[in-house]
Formats: sequence, C-alpha cells, structure tokens
Amino acid sequence: MRAELVLLGKRLDMAPQAHRRTLVVFIYATLAALMAGLFFADHWRTSGYYLVFATFLINRLFLGGYNFGGLIKPFNGKAAQRAEAPPFLLLALRVYRPAPSESEYRSDERELQQRDHAHYTAYQALTVLLAVLWLLAGWNTFAPRLLARIPVSPSLLVYGVVLGAIVLALTLPQSILLWTEPDMEEEHG
Repeated sequence: MRAELVLLGKRLDMAPQAHRRTLVVFIYATLAALMAGLFFADHWRTSGYYLVFATFLINRLFLGGYNFGGLIKPFNGKAAQRAEAPPFLLLALRVYRPAPSESEYRSDERELQQRDHAHYTAYQALTVLLAVLWLLAGWNTFAPRLLARIPVSPSLLVYGVVLGAIVLALTLPQSILLWTEPDMEEEHG
C-alpha cells in the first residue's frame, strides 16, 4: 500500500489510518450523491453507465487494486503496461518514465493474505446484496403486489440495486484494505 496520494500535483499523506478512512468515507459519499443525482437526472437510463465509469476512474486515481494507480497495489501482481506513443507524436521531445520497481506492483505474503481476506469480507457483503436483489426480482416477477406500494417502479428498484452492487463489487475490497490497515510507519533510510 502506498503512503501518499498525489492529487492535482499536491502530495497527500495517507500513512495515518484516519486519513485513509476519511478518503473511503468521501469516496462512498460522493458515489452515493452521484447515484442519487443521476437517478433524478434520468432514472439511470444512460447515466447509470456514467456511474460505473466514474467508479473505474475512482479506482484508477484513488483506490487501485483492479487498476494500476491509487493506493493499493494491483491485485494481479503485474506491472502497468505502457502504451506506445502514436507515430505523429514521436518528436524529439520525450518524457523519461522509468519502469516501476517490483515492490510497486508485487505483493508480499502479508499483503496477499490481507488482499484475500478483504475479498472474502467484501464478497460476504455482496452475497447479502445479491440475496436482496434475488428477493426483489422474485417479488417483482411472482408477487408484484408486494412491491406495488413503493414510489418507484419495481424494475427501476431492481436496476438500482444492481447498479449499487456493481459499484460495491468494484470498490469494496480496496476500501476494506484502506479502512483496516493500521497507521503506516515512516521508513527511516
């Protein structure tokens, strides 16, 4: 796990657990507000896709895990692939970007154990969410009178739960790691 986050050129210290927990709360509050706002915009007809893309961007910039970038090392243990510059950009101007060191993307035994535990915990929560989704879908299909009194259509309710499940599936393991990791010690060198 990285101890600092660079945001708009400013370095943010993420070594204290309180800073990482604040970031997790901020991310989920932003995603919840975005989900609510997009519901009122168009009932997620097209904006639901934007919510998923925003989640990928949050992973890339803040969380990491499934993407190279963010605070958590990539879960797949592979270095980021470099894209070659398009031919029309191959001028004499080049930016030196050294390859990342192995410690930036390979997890040690302790980190692998923490990653596996975070996924286990996240999937328990997602299982509960999928059970709720299954109940809603079943009530909508076989006993629609059970959902007749809610102010939104049952299919829109099911879609909202699916959208929330996707957002959680993409962010929950990394958030659990950021939330549970104790304060990082400063490296003396």
